[in-house]
Amino acid sequence: RYVFKHPRPPKPDAPRIYEAHVGMSGEEPEVSTYREFADNVLPRIRANNYNTVQLMAIMEHSYYASFGYHVTNFFAVSSRSGTPEDLKYLVDKAHSLGLRVLMDVVHSHASNNVTDGLNGYDVGQNTHESYFHTGDRGYHKLWDSRLFNYANWEVLRFLLSNLRYWMDEFMFDGFRFDGVTSMLYHHHGINKGFTGNYKEYFSLDTDVDAIVYMMLANHLMHKLLPEATIVAEDV
Repeated sequence: RYVFKHPRPPKPDAPRIYEAHVGMSGEEPEVSTYREFADNVLPRIRANNYNTVQLMAIMEHSYYASFGYHVTNFFAVSSRSGTPEDLKYLVDKAHSLGLRVLMDVVHSHASNNVTDGLNGYDVGQNTHESYFHTGDRGYHKLWDSRLFNYANWEVLRFLLSNLRYWMDEFMFDGFRFDGVTSMLYHHHGINKGFTGNYKEYFSLDTDVDAIVYMMLANHLMHKLLPEATIVAEDV
């Protein structure tokens, strides 16, 4: 079991974030590993005066071309690039260089796979039959994926414990939440433009349950790690 040797670097006043996909970071036409990234890429990131690295595609996903956004197992490290211990080595190496590490977390949707994903799981709450909304509301028509039912207590427990797992077990310094626009609005931002009108942001299109989840997630992360960096992708 890997034992971390270096403390988390202090939170910078001005984060300079380098976004990276470990598997695509090498020079050879193959999937790069966590250890290769740690030894070969992190020093270059530090040398270019970045103070934070944001890692994509860390959660296990079946479709590699999804860039990690069709998650099948939220508590598993993507095995294409190595083991959980290898990922810990990467994070520890980053900390030794003074780099904070953010994880690209996908809580806006999930793979629609049944065999190796959450789709079809019953969490046993009567009208809330699964982790996802039923009917058309449970599917994202552009992403071909399932949409979480944030009103379900078991979904909240699942997602919040997921954040704590990655922060405690792997020493991540924060998260970048992917696809937050899709979470905040029932229309998921599809064919919608935002002009700044107040009603575009707070109306019957607003998914209040998703907003509550984001509030809980932020509260939990800063309770566990006051210096956590939390980024939301709202486009």
